[in-house]
Amino acid sequence: MSEVKLAAQTRTEFGKGAARRIRREDQVPGVLYGHGTEPVHLTLPGHELLLALRTPNVLISLDIEGRSELAIPKSVQRDAVKGFLVHVDLLLVKRGEKVAVEVPVQTEGELAPGNFLLEHVLNALPIEAEATHIPESVTVSVAGLEAGASIHAKDVVLPSGVSLAVDEDAVVIQVLAAQVEEAPAESAEGETSEA
Repeated sequence: MSEVKLAAQTRTEFGKGAARRIRREDQVPGVLYGHGTEPVHLTLPGHELLLALRTPNVLISLDIEGRSELAIPKSVQRDAVKGFLVHVDLLLVKRGEKVAVEVPVQTEGELAPGNFLLEHVLNALPIEAEATHIPESVTVSVAGLEAGASIHAKDVVLPSGVSLAVDEDAVVIQVLAAQVEEAPAESAEGETSEA
């Protein structure tokens, strides 16, 4: 689990105009909440935050005007066209505290020979883990699987200290037989088809 340090300032201006001014200065408006505390409205450095968010469930060590806080991203809003960060919600966490997050599911290995398709029913697996030990992803082996095979949540090997936050019988990945389209039947000689 990577930890990224970011400097943040509290903000007192709200609304679209204030948010646009913040974004023009390569900053991102955000909110820090959790543990029954009042939400803290922040301004975060845009480029550094964008780099940090490339890691799923990154642990962010915030320096808020001299006060240090730990947080994980809870909700990230991006511009639909250009992809820049519009707003971020951060969840306050403490070292040793368990949090519920979703981690990406990655596959390794080759399916059995044949015309098979791999379907990710769950692209991300809901888990509970200590805030400072959240795995970046979980890896599932699909080596040799054929059509009809499926991998359930209980079959995924999790690191120590990590538990499932989903029904253990939930399907994570399944293998399907690819459907082959039949060639259209040729009409008999001499017959004409009318439209």
